[in-house]
Formats: sequence, structure tokens, C-alpha cells
Amino acid sequence: MSEAANSLAGRWALITGAGKRIGATIALRLHEAGASIAVHYFKSSAPADELVDRCNAARSQSAFAIGADLRATTGIARLVEQVVARAGRLDILVNNASSFYPTKLESVTEAEWSDLIDSNLKAPLFLAQAALPHLRATRGTIVNMIDIHARRPLRHYHVYGAAKAGLAMLTRSLARDLAPEIRVNGVAPGAILWPDDGMTEGVKQGIIRRIPLGRAGEPEDIARTVLFLVRDAPYITGQIIAVDGGRSIGW
Repeated sequence: MSEAANSLAGRWALITGAGKRIGATIALRLHEAGASIAVHYFKSSAPADELVDRCNAARSQSAFAIGADLRATTGIARLVEQVVARAGRLDILVNNASSFYPTKLESVTEAEWSDLIDSNLKAPLFLAQAALPHLRATRGTIVNMIDIHARRPLRHYHVYGAAKAGLAMLTRSLARDLAPEIRVNGVAPGAILWPDDGMTEGVKQGIIRRIPLGRAGEPEDIARTVLFLVRDAPYITGQIIAVDGGRSIGW
């Protein structure tokens, strides 16, 4: 396939939680492949603006940042409206935004339940709903960021795991209902970036010992997989690809 035919030029992508970490890497990879990007953020406005400046320096008027609290459905609808008003269309939705922290059964609160379910499960559903007419018009695609722990529980992450398991089912359900106009797939990362709140070296090495490839992954591994699903996989829908160095086959 020629480079021109394999380009995402002319398409617009909305990537949630794209100000930093894996989301920013996904946004950059899609932009490098020719797409224009709407960089959603919640609190990370400064890194989101830096990312947009970098993209616009490479290709003028090809990116903008937009803030929203995805835990509120009113904010979700407004976000999609604003993106389409500025971009004129929507071809790609990457549901990357997520909350991640432990919730021990002895101390978990209803507020934590709401936060984790809203960010990891409710937001992707209602973003898909809000984006539906626009994605149908462009025969677009949705990629949901799931987690290998949607299938294998992570100690003390009861609510997060349940939310991601729900997102896995939502991915398959939407793929069935939205075909053939819209493809819906998921990516399930393994050990890619260690949590911001720190993790001992001993715990990290314990995780790595259970990975057949013997190392942690990199954000670029996730970004390349998203690009594959968006650009190079027109006959794939309803699938969840584990990007985990083989951890989920051995555990």
C-alpha cells in the first residue's frame, strides 16, 4: 500500500486523557500518521497545550486541546459538540482517560466507586453515544483502552478491575451493534508505565519475572497497536489485543 493511501490525512481523532503518559504517545503517533487530533485533558492543561504546540509546529492547525470532566454526562456531550464544531468531523475516538488506584474492601467508599466506574466505564459509553452520528457519517472507529486485569484480578483493585471488565464487554457489545458502519476494538496494556505514586523496585522486578518477554513495555507499544487498529485493520472489530509481553498467557 502506498504511503498516501496508508495515511490518516483528512481524519480527525479525539483522544481522551491525552495530555501525558500513554494518551499523549497515542496522540503523537496518530498525528505522525497524518491525522489531526483533539487532545482531551481533565487537569493536565499545561502538558496538553505543549503537545498541541508541538503538533501544530509540525503541521499547522492540525491539533487543539480541550478540557472536560468526563465523569459528568453533560460534559461528555458538550465535549463532542465542541470537537466537531472545531474539526468539522470525527473519524476516530480513543477512550484512554482513566482513574487507577486500589480500593480495599475494608475501606472502599461510594465516592471511589463512582469515580472509578464513571471514568473507566460510564465515560466511554456516553462518549460513544455522543460521537455516534459523527462516526457513522465517516464510517469511523472506536478504540477503548482496557487492561489485562479486566480478566485477571489485581490485588485490592476491586472496583477498577470490575470497571475495566465492564469496558471489555462494552467493547464487544458496541462492535456487534454498530457494525458495519463503525468498528470498535480494545487494547489491554500490561506493565507499560509504573504508577505515578511510586512502586518499590522489588515489586517491579516481581512483575517483570512473570512476563515471558522479560521486560516492561513502552507507551509506544500501545500507540502502535492503536494505530494498527485504526488504520491497518479494516476487517477487525470486537477484539481486545493484549499488549503485555505475554504476561496474560502465563501469569
